[in-house]
Amino acid sequence: MRGDFGVGALGGEAMQKTYKTPAGAAGHARTMDTITEPLRPEPIRFDTKIAVLLRADLEPWQRLNATSFLVSGLGTRLPEVIGEPYEDADGVPYLPMFRQPVMVFEATKETLTTAHARALSRALPRALFTSDLFSTGNDRDNRAAVRAVPTAELDLVGLAVHGPKNAVDKVVKGARMHP
Repeated sequence: MRGDFGVGALGGEAMQKTYKTPAGAAGHARTMDTITEPLRPEPIRFDTKIAVLLRADLEPWQRLNATSFLVSGLGTRLPEVIGEPYEDADGVPYLPMFRQPVMVFEATKETLTTAHARALSRALPRALFTSDLFSTGNDRDNRAAVRAVPTAELDLVGLAVHGPKNAVDKVVKGARMHP
């Protein structure tokens, strides 16, 4: 008998060879005979961040209303933040949504005003929502309400920004995650 362990070398049974596969999520090499679940793709990491900052004194319906309007603004001007369309198992199509999480924060009126100034100074894509917009009923009147007020006098209740993570983090500094 030579030194190999092929068929017949050990009572007619073949030795199972071990083949290495790429390192798993834990960083350890896994063998073909120890894999019990399929390899998961690496998590998707984003270099950018989407953040919505809301004034802390808003009523719940105002928070939801402002958030929905704010994020719609980002999606219309930044096609790179929109993912692919959805489809369920029956083939029913759905609209695409943001391809990355949206972080929602709350802050005082003063922190929101500071965040707005920071977003402007960094030239980040942004959407704003002022208190006047709660009393208008259409896009034309919304735009007129914002246009009527100088930047420094805007009564901000919400701000959405998109940009590099570190820049967005600096904009929302002093705010806390929405409860």
